[in-house]
Amino acid sequence: MSSRRTVSELKLPNLTHDELRNLLVGVTLEWEKRFSVAPGITSAVAEYDAAKLKETSLEIGKGREASDTAVTKGVDFRKGNLRYQMKSNRPSGKPGSPVTLVGKASNYNWDQLIWILYDRVYHLKEAWEFSGDDYRRRFDHKKRLSPDDMRSGRRLK
Repeated sequence: MSSRRTVSELKLPNLTHDELRNLLVGVTLEWEKRFSVAPGITSAVAEYDAAKLKETSLEIGKGREASDTAVTKGVDFRKGNLRYQMKSNRPSGKPGSPVTLVGKASNYNWDQLIWILYDRVYHLKEAWEFSGDDYRRRFDHKKRLSPDDMRSGRRLK
């Protein structure tokens, strides 16, 4: 006899957006505890958290359009006429593994960039915002970006 639960038994449609985020994080942390490496959810969680910081949602018709996909170039969500790009980091929690490298934007098909730094359990520690022009002026010539570079933006949290 199997004790496996199906997705429909979890009643996911009844969860609030925050409850769904927290469930995703909880499952990820449990996976990491059991199997040593966490599934890659940091970008998805950061998009959700950034949309909340900007007082919008990732829902279609709010921060997202029906045509958006995971590979929509440059745009993670929208608010009004502004297109937002997300970058985020989370330390693994392993000894000697602080965040030292921040991913650099590979295109400028966005108006605003938000960088989020999480702690090991996905609590939002810092959030910084840049206009596209400001980001390009500060970082286009740099090969590597660090958390200190990102802290030169406008602090959101």
